Amino acid sequence: MSTSHLSEQELLRREKLAELIMMGIEPYPAALYPVNAYSTDIKETYTEEKKETFNDVCLAGRIMSVRDMGKANFAVIQDSKGKIQLYIKRDDICPGEDKTQYDIVWKKLLDIGDIIGVKGYVFTTKTGETSVHVRELTLLSKALHPLPIVKEAEGQTFDAVTDPEFKYRQRYADLIINPAVKQTFIKRTKLINSIRAFLNDQGALEVDTPVLQSIPGGAAARPFITHHNALDIPLYLRIANELYLKRLIVGGFDWVYEFSRNFRNEGMDRTHNPEFTILEFYTAYKDYFWMMETTEQLLEKAANDVCGTTDVTVGSSTISFKAPYKRISIYDAIQEHTGTDVSRMNEEQLRSICKQFHIQVDNTMGKGKLIDELFGAMCEKKYIQPTFIIDYPVEMSPLTKKHRDKHGLVERFELIINGKEIANAYSELNDPIDQRERFEEQSKLMERGDDEAMFIDYDFLRALEYGMPPTSGIGFGIDRLCMLLTNSSSIQDVLLFPQMRPEQNNFSTINAPKEH
Repeated sequence: MSTSHLSEQELLRREKLAELIMMGIEPYPAALYPVNAYSTDIKETYTEEKKETFNDVCLAGRIMSVRDMGKANFAVIQDSKGKIQLYIKRDDICPGEDKTQYDIVWKKLLDIGDIIGVKGYVFTTKTGETSVHVRELTLLSKALHPLPIVKEAEGQTFDAVTDPEFKYRQRYADLIINPAVKQTFIKRTKLINSIRAFLNDQGALEVDTPVLQSIPGGAAARPFITHHNALDIPLYLRIANELYLKRLIVGGFDWVYEFSRNFRNEGMDRTHNPEFTILEFYTAYKDYFWMMETTEQLLEKAANDVCGTTDVTVGSSTISFKAPYKRISIYDAIQEHTGTDVSRMNEEQLRSICKQFHIQVDNTMGKGKLIDELFGAMCEKKYIQPTFIIDYPVEMSPLTKKHRDKHGLVERFELIINGKEIANAYSELNDPIDQRERFEEQSKLMERGDDEAMFIDYDFLRALEYGMPPTSGIGFGIDRLCMLLTNSSSIQDVLLFPQMRPEQNNFSTINAPKEH
């Protein structure tokens, strides 16, 4: 194997690896290691009065620092919960005459980043630091790639690695050297668990729907296209799971939900990633008024479960997730922030208004998209506190029931928080004839060049013809919601492995996909 691409430190670590093997020390043992304690738990519960119960602890973790004191060393290891100091004395881990293993293995062949297991007892040092006096030390994994150096003193971190290219591409290293990053993803799991518990307690049923779809439906977005070799047909990665969940409502389920991975072949920025997580749920015999109240209850609970409060700091703002939330129609919002009433304007008038506000538009955009662009450019970022933008024009919402009281509008809301859409919900359209006409209007937009217009899903139309009860549905952007509850400024910060360009080195070509 060629080593020409290795750094001097990487070559040195490989030499140490070879020397360990020559000494008969297995650098990657397969045996079970009987961990019975964790760093943070020890530091939180240890007292001198209870020290008898800490006489036989067994920990495993990564070496993060070492202080050589001659015949003894202090070291810090990091496990899955945090860090703890070790006291390692030569006479303890190498009893008898032969001190070779201590002098060679511990002092010369182990490195920062190596994973070790230790057994010993807990005590408090003269400086008052809870530590583990090591009686037995085992190498569990030799690290061949050095960690970036991060300095710490008195609980403060210096020279933290903040380069996004490193953080997002080598998330595994980022998690090691930036412990706060792990907390973001622990909170993400708490968020999902909180929502799941809320829905389960309400009697909702969690389901799975296809990721590979013959027709990309349920949203206006550009799909990724792939090919199924056995069937010899094109397939699309799902842009939404909406139409499949509504098929289940037709089939007789009253309330279904799914945390789905969706894929949209569109731009990437601080709030968009081509692969993202959406929660969608659909409930029979409900409408969008009920859905607004349910959304308030769900988010109030989630904020409390994740942050311990409904008042959450996001950037320089304090956002209150306490119900109720403001409600305003999209036309009123546009008039409020532009001084223009667009509710009776036709397509050409809307296009003119957009140009007046220097909003880029083109001839592929119909009335709905022009209104969407106008709202997005002039209004959306103004709503920091949770706000329901309600009652959209029918042209913007091909899957939504027409408003019961307001001609030309539909029963739809978007929830805007901190200037971004977090959720989108409808009183669902269940009239199959109306739905067919809406799909046909979308086809006309596709013919004009709108590559985000919806396909006609004939099987979904057939499902509606069997009869779907009055239904309300919603989709939550889990990644964006997680950004809010973790005070993260970029969607990449709440995705363990965000999409990135391939590295321009050997890694990018070894397993590159072959063209068909």
